[in-house]
Amino acid sequence: MTTMTPEFTRAYAVLMGHEGGYSNHPNDRGGETYKGISRKYHPGWQGWPMIDAAKALSGFPACLEGNALLQTLVRVFYKGTFWDHFYCDSLPPALAVELFEQSVNLGVARTTRHVQEACNALNRNGRLYADLKVDGQFGRLTLQALSFLVHGGDLETLMTALNVMQGRHYLAEMAAHTEQEEFARGWLSRVELTTDARRRHCSNAQAA
Repeated sequence: MTTMTPEFTRAYAVLMGHEGGYSNHPNDRGGETYKGISRKYHPGWQGWPMIDAAKALSGFPACLEGNALLQTLVRVFYKGTFWDHFYCDSLPPALAVELFEQSVNLGVARTTRHVQEACNALNRNGRLYADLKVDGQFGRLTLQALSFLVHGGDLETLMTALNVMQGRHYLAEMAAHTEQEEFARGWLSRVELTTDARRRHCSNAQAA
């Protein structure tokens, strides 16, 4: 049985402010999605048969909100696939929310590469710790480097670097696929470059 920690519950509430409900937008490269879960990338998710069955109902897709089991499956998916992958319960709330939200939107591997690139840029040419291999694998060395920066007073700088790379990805994506410009404002609203913006984001998580 998956335990929904208070930290995850708060971060999940903030995430849902971005992800919304059911969508099948023709320009969305993720295709059909429910609360940010893409059928294209996660075809085996247990919630899809329930959603398919509900499509015949007159109240679709609003009726999905009343399906308690479906809502539980969404939360279990997000906690196991993204939150637990980064050991977010052991991280400062602001960093946990950032890694969780970014990995949901960009993928676990790309977010991990962002973490590894940021850690390498902040290790003072290897004097703090050895450069990480930028391979998208979140393992012991990557977690140790993150912890070193957090406890060394570099949390804000690390957060800035992660948000810069997130924004860089969105701009590159839109340059390569111009139809994606339709999502520009929503995507870029996730990028929080100032300390005040991140504090508001974290405060929203704590209040949720």
